[in-house]
Amino acid sequence: MRVESVEAIPVEIPLTQNFGGSTYAVLKRSTVITRMRTDAGLVSEVYNGDNREHGLEITRLIHEALAPRVIGMSIFEGERVWETMFALSHASRDRKTLADIGREMEAYRLAGMAGCKFKVGGLSPQADAERVEAARKAVGSDFMLAVDANRGWTADEAIEFARLVEPLDIRWFEEPCHWYDDAALMARVRQATRIPVTAGQSEITSHGVRRLIDAGAVDIVNYDASEGGGVTDWRRAAALCATAGVAVAHHEESQIAQHLISAVPHGTCIECFADPERDPVWQRMWVNRPAIRDGMMAVSTGPGFGLELDAAMIAKYRVA
Repeated sequence: MRVESVEAIPVEIPLTQNFGGSTYAVLKRSTVITRMRTDAGLVSEVYNGDNREHGLEITRLIHEALAPRVIGMSIFEGERVWETMFALSHASRDRKTLADIGREMEAYRLAGMAGCKFKVGGLSPQADAERVEAARKAVGSDFMLAVDANRGWTADEAIEFARLVEPLDIRWFEEPCHWYDDAALMARVRQATRIPVTAGQSEITSHGVRRLIDAGAVDIVNYDASEGGGVTDWRRAAALCATAGVAVAHHEESQIAQHLISAVPHGTCIECFADPERDPVWQRMWVNRPAIRDGMMAVSTGPGFGLELDAAMIAKYRVA
């Protein structure tokens, strides 16, 4: 007996009073009804979730991403169905040619960058190692090259990749392992390679950074002040790292990171998007952005973060 169709229906029922708690309001009862039909004519339905504002997005994911994966599968192979759907949480990326990679790396060098964070994790360890080798050949030995798997691999895959690229002078290996057990898995990777392991951009508090440090999972932490608790909590995370002998970086947001990284003795790098099409805010809206020369960027001066933003551009793209 096999799955013939899966239907998801979001439901929202207004409530007569607020049933919220100390920090939230509950003004409606929301749930998603899931209805499955088999090729034998059996129909089963269930409702679950109290997701309030996410019913439409959940149903979209069921219809567009999950259901097409399981239609035709046996209803008796639950573990295989689950693994098939879970694989979507670490789907592979599009692949550039080696020539594309070479041109991209050269463009970063010409833009004055000190180095590049190279995306891996969407292919096999061997295939991604070949891409990293092409990048290193394109930029030479004096260009900093880091790799970022965005939680794309198992520990064994990450270790295999790390051993393949160790001769290529990799500055760090960022978020090598899947999100569901990242600290423990990264600790395994860190013990198996000479390449420094980096993580932290996915944490939302300094307590999460402490989790990575306590697990022995990281050599560098790139906690993001915007994703986490702002400058105050970033400084707390940086203090934890200093005590543990762990270096700090910052995920993107160079307009903030330039101040934070330059203010601590264990700071490393700041990030930006060198491609003009990728970040028009950094490229054009920040009108007094210090120029980048030979991989260096001066720290902005002036009130606050020292930024001057293009008022006309803000007005043009402001969302009502």
